Amino acid sequence: MQTYMIRLRERGQLTLPQKIRNRLALEPGDALTLVQIDDLIVLSPKQPTIPKLAKEFSKIMDEESVSLADLLDGLEEERKKTTPSQH
Repeated sequence: MQTYMIRLRERGQLTLPQKIRNRLALEPGDALTLVQIDDLIVLSPKQPTIPKLAKEFSKIMDEESVSLADLLDGLEEERKKTTPSQH
């Protein structure tokens, strides 16, 4: 466990140490969740899931040289395999 001394500024603002921001991959505008338990305060990263997943998908697609059209074609093929035939 690591502890850090930070100061509360005039308007209630805090600055998280750069080491923490780097380790948690926090960027300006990221949301954090604050939990108060008696006199204890806990901050936890609360990153929106959809944008994070979109970045991961884009990264994988770039690494694998797969286009969105390729993914959609593959999805259509999988639907045909798994959808019961209508007779």
